[in-house]
Amino acid sequence: MSLLGRFSKQMFRLGTRQFSTLPPKTPSPNAHVKSLGPLNHIAIATKNAESAADFYRSVLGASQISPKVQQLDHGVSTVFITLGETKIELLEPLGDSSPISQFLEKNPAGGIHHICINVANLQASLDKVLEHKIRVLGKPKIGAHGKMVVFLHPKDCGGVLVELEEN
Repeated sequence: MSLLGRFSKQMFRLGTRQFSTLPPKTPSPNAHVKSLGPLNHIAIATKNAESAADFYRSVLGASQISPKVQQLDHGVSTVFITLGETKIELLEPLGDSSPISQFLEKNPAGGIHHICINVANLQASLDKVLEHKIRVLGKPKIGAHGKMVVFLHPKDCGGVLVELEEN
């Protein structure tokens, strides 16, 4: 039986009122995450952002590659690459005190550093994660896109460093 046939058997009309024999919808247990948007980007730590960008350009065919920009507040230089609907942020350390330098000490070949998720309201999202005892790394600050960001502790997020960015 087609989906439409099954649906029409579940619905019937009486006068101008429509009734359903379907069970009532129950609220999602994660209804509070409605303020979450799509994945903003995946960040990859690398010793040399230009060499890494060349891989995405020459091997994977990326044509949208930003110039390298220093993010002094974060201790990194960034290059953004667009591959279809996906953005990749390349992170190159600015000195030994950069958090990316520390990451590269443990992962000399580089690798995925964090994922970034868009949120409609950073403060509301932050309040919700704190309610769930999720630790944050520092206070919200301006990120590479000029928007407010905050990082969530990877030990509280299944081993993944999560960045929330207000859009």
